[in-house]
Amino acid sequence: MSIADIGPRPQAFNLETETLENPNYRTVAWSGSYLQVTLMSIPVNGDIGLEKHPDTDQFIRLDRGRGRAQMGPGKDELTFDQEVTDGWCVIVPAGSWHNVTNIGDEPMQVYTVYAPQHHKPGKVHQTKAIAGTDTDDEPADWSVQPDPVADQHA
Repeated sequence: MSIADIGPRPQAFNLETETLENPNYRTVAWSGSYLQVTLMSIPVNGDIGLEKHPDTDQFIRLDRGRGRAQMGPGKDELTFDQEVTDGWCVIVPAGSWHNVTNIGDEPMQVYTVYAPQHHKPGKVHQTKAIAGTDTDDEPADWSVQPDPVADQHA
């Protein structure tokens, strides 16, 4: 991978190449004042993780693999259920419980755009387990954030 998060400065890179070559569960590729781009590699039978961001809209695009996108008003009420493949996107409105599960036979390569910023700029999590225990993964002080409302994870 050749991308480095340079913060809220102009940046250009081949998003598809960087997404396909990303070996990590999550790599923060670019952090701006109002949004953030992350790259993700989800292993076979793995998932992004059931969660809800009260103040964060999210755009997820698959560049490789096959997934199952689920969303809904409650973690036990996922009323939206759609199979997604290479080229598909998943739009997650703020406040929606959501998850994307890899149902294919290869790693699922995706990129996500958060608005507002959601992770520490430049943060790399090699696995979902590492991401789940990271206590130093907050948006930058210089990012524009709504009044604090905690994310929820199932």
